[in-house]
Amino acid sequence: MTALLQISNISKRFGGLQALNDVNVSIARGEILGLIGPNGAGKTTLFSTLVGLLKPSTGSIRLEGREIAGMKPHRIASAGMVKTFQNVALFLDSSVLDNVLTGGLLRHSVSEARALARHCLAQVGLSDIADKRAGDLSFPERARVEVARALCTEPRILLLDEAMAALNHAEMDEFLALLRRLRDGGLTLVIVEHHMKAIMSICDRLLVLNFGRQIAIGTPAEIARDPAVIEAYLGRSAA
Repeated sequence: MTALLQISNISKRFGGLQALNDVNVSIARGEILGLIGPNGAGKTTLFSTLVGLLKPSTGSIRLEGREIAGMKPHRIASAGMVKTFQNVALFLDSSVLDNVLTGGLLRHSVSEARALARHCLAQVGLSDIADKRAGDLSFPERARVEVARALCTEPRILLLDEAMAALNHAEMDEFLALLRRLRDGGLTLVIVEHHMKAIMSICDRLLVLNFGRQIAIGTPAEIARDPAVIEAYLGRSAA
């Protein structure tokens, strides 16, 4: 089966700092891939490189067979890959609906984007607050609005950067259920997350980075037993 996203030999340097070093992974349609590693491992750099916020120093990124490495973010979004941001940045004085419909303007007129935004809000369970001011939302609600806005671009693959940060256990369970529904609807997901129980429970595979290097890739069970991963990141609690 042809990969939806093929990342080949991706490296990124900032002056003398090697932030990413020869990362390789093939992501299948409908897969949920987790990206883990200690702080400074290169996770955010990899995400930013994938969506065009950074240009890789070397390597190839192919989405549905099309080379996208180095493209501008809006062109990569048009090709079908977008990310949410750890620091959710909404238009606080605008309504929830107006925040979400901005994603739909990538492909649609305002009226079409508004209808699509309502559908995306329904997907994330926020239809009842569509007219609420974004600045009045709780953090969990803002995180869902960020996901709805990303969905409104009609992506094939969605990158989630710490989307479950600051959620309590009940909120996290609801969010995991949402991600499973999105996957069951055909979306491919790549998730950066520090909540290990959550990421172990939902991901098909995990890619582990340390100091910019790929040190392991495998199922959650395989990663939990990997000595290099335990030493670098998981620690005694996973042993």
